[in-house]
Amino acid sequence: MASKAVAKAAGGLMAISTKQTLQSVGVWERLRKALAIDPNRSNGVPLNPYFRYPTPGQLDPMSYDDPVTVPAGDIADNPYWKRDARRSYAALSVVRQADAVALLSVGSAAQPKAELVGEAGSRALVTAEHEGREKGLAAFFESRSPAAVAEDVLPGGLPPLPSGDSKASGEWKVHEYGLAEEASYPDDDSTSLEIVYADEMQMLLPMGN
Repeated sequence: MASKAVAKAAGGLMAISTKQTLQSVGVWERLRKALAIDPNRSNGVPLNPYFRYPTPGQLDPMSYDDPVTVPAGDIADNPYWKRDARRSYAALSVVRQADAVALLSVGSAAQPKAELVGEAGSRALVTAEHEGREKGLAAFFESRSPAAVAEDVLPGGLPPLPSGDSKASGEWKVHEYGLAEEASYPDDDSTSLEIVYADEMQMLLPMGN
């Protein structure tokens, strides 16, 4: 019984009245059947009242409120790149030669080279950046004495130690280490080494003897 139903559905033709498509009616339907090569073939237009309800433009736009989420829905000072968490990569920080020359000549806010307040500090910083952009670090190092350059570049005017500490501490040992109190073998048992050696030799010998 089931095989007959499957064969009928696969091989037989469906009546056009059973298809979920919009068809002409009345005189136009009879004219279509008379002129069509295959009268049972539909036009393919789906039933819009069934699949598109409410139809587009049917609802009054003032009759409902579009849901807004805060702060994502707030358009004031809220561009997409600030909300794009998928592409919030770490910003690349680059220190160019002009920046290095400005830091070495004028200094930073934490360690200024001279007391420059207001417009004087801004002008000095702009001048130093311009000189560094035009000449580079090589010209800056040539215009300074080696002692002054070492005082700015190296910690305390001396090369850095392997430990990362300064020479003011007076010693090289920064990371102290100590032996564990528990040794590998106890001192009171003189046969412990012999037992361990015998166990190791037994593991190396072939099995079966």
